[in-house]
Amino acid sequence: MAGAGTSMLGSVLVFTVILSLQEIYRGKLASSELYTILGGFTSSLLFLFSLTFIGNFQESSGIKSGWGAVILAEIIALIAASTVHRVCITTCFLFSAGVLYEVNKISGYMLSKTESKSKRH
Repeated sequence: MAGAGTSMLGSVLVFTVILSLQEIYRGKLASSELYTILGGFTSSLLFLFSLTFIGNFQESSGIKSGWGAVILAEIIALIAASTVHRVCITTCFLFSAGVLYEVNKISGYMLSKTESKSKRH
């Protein structure tokens, strides 16, 4: 598994690429309803990678992560979505809620898997 530093670097790089592409194709993403939904989805990916960065930064700093990281990552994603179209803000929020649910589910699965390994030894 990747360390916190490697994961931080990777998430910042992917965040930068997605944000740059979103701003380059801002006009195209705002041109139709389907592209507006796609703009909200790409902004929710920004949420995912900013949450990854913030969580790993807090972990490497020894700070306990919590809802503050989620709220900050959501604000960042919603600001990025607002540069494309107003509807992107709503779709970004909805997609981000789905992403957060899935990340929480995967996190719980990995935590239970790690705990079961530690009980065996």
